[in-house]
Amino acid sequence: MLDSLQEILYTLRQNKLRTGLTAFGVFWGIFMLMLLLGAGRGMQNGVYEDFGSDVLDFIVVYTESTSVAYKGMGLGRHIQLSNDDLVAIKQQIPNVRFIAPQRAQNGVSISHGQKSASFAVFGVPDEYFDIKESIPFNLGRKPNIFDDRELRKVTVIGSVVAERLFGKDVDPIAKDVRVNGVVMKIVGVFYDKSNRGRDSERIYIPETTHQKIFGNTNGLDSIWLRPTLGTDGFAVEKQVIELLQRRHSVSPEDKRAIRSFNMAEPAKMVNGLFFGINAIIWFVGLGTLTAGVVGVSNIMIITVKERTREIGIRKALGATPFSIVSTLLFESILVTAIAGYAGLVVGVGLWELISFALNSVGAQLPFFKNPEINFQAAITSVVLLVIIGAVAGLVPALRAAKIMPIEAMRAE
Repeated sequence: MLDSLQEILYTLRQNKLRTGLTAFGVFWGIFMLMLLLGAGRGMQNGVYEDFGSDVLDFIVVYTESTSVAYKGMGLGRHIQLSNDDLVAIKQQIPNVRFIAPQRAQNGVSISHGQKSASFAVFGVPDEYFDIKESIPFNLGRKPNIFDDRELRKVTVIGSVVAERLFGKDVDPIAKDVRVNGVVMKIVGVFYDKSNRGRDSERIYIPETTHQKIFGNTNGLDSIWLRPTLGTDGFAVEKQVIELLQRRHSVSPEDKRAIRSFNMAEPAKMVNGLFFGINAIIWFVGLGTLTAGVVGVSNIMIITVKERTREIGIRKALGATPFSIVSTLLFESILVTAIAGYAGLVVGVGLWELISFALNSVGAQLPFFKNPEINFQAAITSVVLLVIIGAVAGLVPALRAAKIMPIEAMRAE
């Protein structure tokens, strides 16, 4: 093994320029592949950042007025969701993992001391935050089941609300605010980056407390739900819509009366888009890498030709075809692996440097965030390097193994 390595290094030193240019071809192929993969991941992170703090499988159902006459009832009939609809969904639709109603009151006066502002106030049960589980609470806690059962006068507020009422970098936990004139204690502060951070301009209070303050006991503004893991969210959405259409005597052709938004749909489109982009990136990157591999294969062919006499002598002295093939394959893999690994390290290092610089200056690029190389992609590249290095050297090595000693002696 050591003798083979010394022999390979000696051969490479004898052809420094040719070896260097060939290795650069492989280095450049891997380097470009890393650049493309990092750019693709940066775009993907930027687009997913635009999804905000929402999970990617929630469904929200809301209503408007009818647009199709049905069963003797005319157009423009307003449809109002209710607690009975919520119960019906729970009882009749399988594969619903979490479900919660939402009541909204816009333009409510919120005050603390001399400061006041208007924000939207939402009444929700604690299950609502199982659906909004990705919203980070930087201070305090999420609402719990006892807040709802005991009609507690507590609230969780968005970071924008906290900053306007208390100032920047002030902890408002356990402090009081007036919500529509009712004193409530702050138990949590969240930052919801949905709608580019505008969803942090709202406050949540327990559903029962909201009903008591604003008087709406049965009507719902919307119903939020998440399907069971592994089930088809689009099928669950369809079942819910059909159930509500039957309950409210809405025509199946009416697409306006009972509407829904399924987060899985835009997520599916984005995933499909990036699957295509990644496929193109790998195609272009591997094409560039192939050019380098062709260079390695060429140098191995030339090496075999130059060493024909040497190979013939070694075979005459008893060298087996396996030893000839393994020596040449090892040389090919060594050149490919070292040059490719260097390209991988430089590519990853460059993206780490760019990412560090962007974070240091606080740059916010649209649809581009945290460019990085996926660990799995890096491992795949290393494995590909070894395979490609072996393939590049295989044909010349097999040709060398077939050289007859007598023929080699005649070579110039």
